[in-house]
Amino acid sequence: MASTRHRCYFFLGIACVILFLALLSVTATVQASSARQDATPTATPSQPEGEPDPRLSLSDEYCLGCHGQPGQTYELQNGELLDLYVPAEDHNNSVHGEMGYACVQCHRTVGEYPHEAFTAVDLRDASLRLYQACRFCHQTQYDQAQDSVHSTAFANGIREAAICTDCHSAHAVRRLNDPNTKERLPDTGIWAAQTCAKCHSAIYEVYRESVHGSALIGEGNQDVPTCIDCHGVHNIEDPTTAQFRLSSPQLCAKCHTDPRVMTKYGLSTEVLNTYVADFHGTTVVLFEKETPDAETNKPVCYDCHGIHNIKHVDDPEKGLQVRENILARCQVCHPDATANFPDAWLSHYIPSPEKTPAVYYINLFYQFLIPTVLGGFAILVGLDFGRSTLNRFRERRQKRPASETHETAEQQPAPAEDNSTPNNEAGNE
Repeated sequence: MASTRHRCYFFLGIACVILFLALLSVTATVQASSARQDATPTATPSQPEGEPDPRLSLSDEYCLGCHGQPGQTYELQNGELLDLYVPAEDHNNSVHGEMGYACVQCHRTVGEYPHEAFTAVDLRDASLRLYQACRFCHQTQYDQAQDSVHSTAFANGIREAAICTDCHSAHAVRRLNDPNTKERLPDTGIWAAQTCAKCHSAIYEVYRESVHGSALIGEGNQDVPTCIDCHGVHNIEDPTTAQFRLSSPQLCAKCHTDPRVMTKYGLSTEVLNTYVADFHGTTVVLFEKETPDAETNKPVCYDCHGIHNIKHVDDPEKGLQVRENILARCQVCHPDATANFPDAWLSHYIPSPEKTPAVYYINLFYQFLIPTVLGGFAILVGLDFGRSTLNRFRERRQKRPASETHETAEQQPAPAEDNSTPNNEAGNE
């Protein structure tokens, strides 16, 4: 009995030790995973097929347990330090945070700590590796960017050419369009210009002093174009090509033929029509349609008005309504132009009695003369054709062939034989 009792105590002691160790293990697990989400994996826009990757079940709190602490860095191969600090408010206030996307939906290969070694050579190499995550959700925009002038520059060895995160940032990605109307938010235009300025600062300084830039940046005017309106967003075309130059009038016309916008500022919407009707514009349009890659020396809009430095038309130094300024512009292509040379140009306004009375009334005269003359000729030709047709028809009837006449006569019935006897003959008999 004593030995049995001892064995019971022995097994009971072992059970207590096992239970104690189990409790310690559970406690350690709970403490180690206090920053975890529930076991349900986070939904991703492009979830791999099959079993969910356990790395995608990590919560943002788990990641921010380390990356939310300032001073976290990682030394790259060349000795540069990659800043690993991500302020929680940056992601939470971003468009991704608003939509509920988690860190691991972009950083899909990281997983729990300790992470796999990150083999980037330098800071630029790190950005070039990490921005590939954008294509998980934004494949269309990613593909467009691969055909842009930035991608071409990168292929030519310029590592600093813009990539997604250079413009949109990595964690503080802002919303640019209204989620309901899909229209741009009011500050998107200014943000776009200032974003481009990170690389194109000299152009930005010129633009901000122009009629467009001063209205946008200085006054918050949303009607004027910003960088992305002219150059595009992701599929930015090389502006130094002949094709871009020849198509640029259509680019300017997007705004300058819009009555809704032009009416506000008293500007003509006939700029494209008057340009195309002019010798310069006609030639440019023909080149654009037939040989868009060919060079032409005929001016397009920005040859006269400028590119980023466009000024108001009455600006004393650059405005083309100032006689000296437009003469100087004409002399670029026409060095022998004299002071009255620009008078031959009617500007971008349709002739009117107020601005150009002589041209207006001559045009009006021809609007009546030409239809009258052509209409008279048309009536004369019509009458002559009708008279000739009628005469030929009559002559054809009068000059029928003799055989046709003989056949007609044979077809006529012979007169009936008269068997009656005249009265005088009957009396003689």
